[in-house]
Amino acid sequence: MNTQQEYTLIGAGIMSATLGVLLKQLQPTCSITIYERLDRVGAESSDAWNNAGTGHSAFCELNYTPEDEQGAVDISKALKISEAFEISKQFWAYLVEQQLVSTSVPFINDIDHMSFVWGEGNRAFLKKRYESLRAYGIFEDMVHSEDFEQIAEWVPLMMQGRDPSEKIAATRMAIGTDVNFGSITRRLIKYLERCDSVQVHLGHQVEDLRQKETGEWEIDVKNLRTGEEHTADSAFVFIGAGGGALKLLEKSAIPEGEGYGGFPVSGQFLKCTNPLVTLQHEAKVYGKAAEGAPPMSVPHLDTRMLNGKRSLLFGPYAGFSTKFLKNGSYLDLPLSIDAHNIFPMLSAGIHNISLTKYLIEQVVQSPEERFKALQKYYPEARFEDWELITAGQRVQIIKKDPKEGGVLKFGTEIVSSKDNTLAALLGASPGASTSVSIMLDLLKRCFPNEMASPSWQNKLREMIPSIGKSLISDRDLCKRTRNRTTAVLKLEG
Repeated sequence: MNTQQEYTLIGAGIMSATLGVLLKQLQPTCSITIYERLDRVGAESSDAWNNAGTGHSAFCELNYTPEDEQGAVDISKALKISEAFEISKQFWAYLVEQQLVSTSVPFINDIDHMSFVWGEGNRAFLKKRYESLRAYGIFEDMVHSEDFEQIAEWVPLMMQGRDPSEKIAATRMAIGTDVNFGSITRRLIKYLERCDSVQVHLGHQVEDLRQKETGEWEIDVKNLRTGEEHTADSAFVFIGAGGGALKLLEKSAIPEGEGYGGFPVSGQFLKCTNPLVTLQHEAKVYGKAAEGAPPMSVPHLDTRMLNGKRSLLFGPYAGFSTKFLKNGSYLDLPLSIDAHNIFPMLSAGIHNISLTKYLIEQVVQSPEERFKALQKYYPEARFEDWELITAGQRVQIIKKDPKEGGVLKFGTEIVSSKDNTLAALLGASPGASTSVSIMLDLLKRCFPNEMASPSWQNKLREMIPSIGKSLISDRDLCKRTRNRTTAVLKLEG
């Protein structure tokens, strides 16, 4: 990696903000330029109303623990995600301790995480999931119940009007959280703006980028307010533009970006702010996804704490739009199709007919049909207490595959150039919650020598004390780490 230490971050969401802070802490003398096409930081996928804010830690998301045809529950992804979220909390705790971010209004709050199912088959699955996860210290605080009265104590709103003889089951993790990722993002960017050699340009769109013979990147930028254009040079470029990352990756022309496509999925939620309702529910409760539904469409009834105000969200209801960003263009999808990815995209479409069918069914749903889905979780819900809101746009990865031709992937993926001077982040959930781990992986890939140096290693251990150790296998370390972050972040635990 060259030593000019001039870095460009495209997009001012949680990923760029996290990477920017990590770089500035590890290399205080580096120069960072951030370009954001909107007039506000963290206004796309990171924004509170565009993001479920669960603080994905795999405590309650049943799609992270799939059941195979033999009935075995695979918990490997849940363990990885749970550890990644603990790493995020350590990083945030460091920022709070060092008074690098404002804590006047909490950006993270203590909210129970629960899974809730009905029917004998689902009850058996939840019990097996609970027993598998409880074997690890990172999940040792999980509680399981099939008792109606016990569950009614946890989530009284969901039990009102429900038949007491119904076969239900739930698990509960009291250490769960609700996170305002838009708020975290804006606080991280504010810290960066106070640092030397950091520039944040809002209302600026990166139009094109190309690599020069020197290895540097030449970036064409347009000021969307004035129409003025300029060109900037950078030793390293990170494309953290959410759904807009795919188009910029294609423009970079790096061979590693060939074969990638994107499938956009939009979402909607029912929102309630009536205190008579919201004060009766204090949990994030996840159920099982409908057959053919993408993982991001797992139904959940969530308590949200935004700027000190409580509300409830239920959903998501999936939809389809050809936009790659909520504030994008309907031409995003068609313009992303090129010779290098048309076959993978067609192949992925053929292999995901059930997803297409599901999305069509979701799009044509009536308000009454949406409300019936809510009543499965909250039987006595009143139609007039809820309003439909549009959430963020997610672009799932379509990737070239030697066997299938193309596969639709859920999650996130880093694509980087061979010389490590450019990296792009593609994909969606659980990105925000695991942003610190994802950016650490990016640093390992793009800055391998620096990451191995004593100075970087010492600073990383200061920011994230558990780095290099396993919170999954080391039960005592996990407990000590959680106790510390709980105290620093003022979570009840």
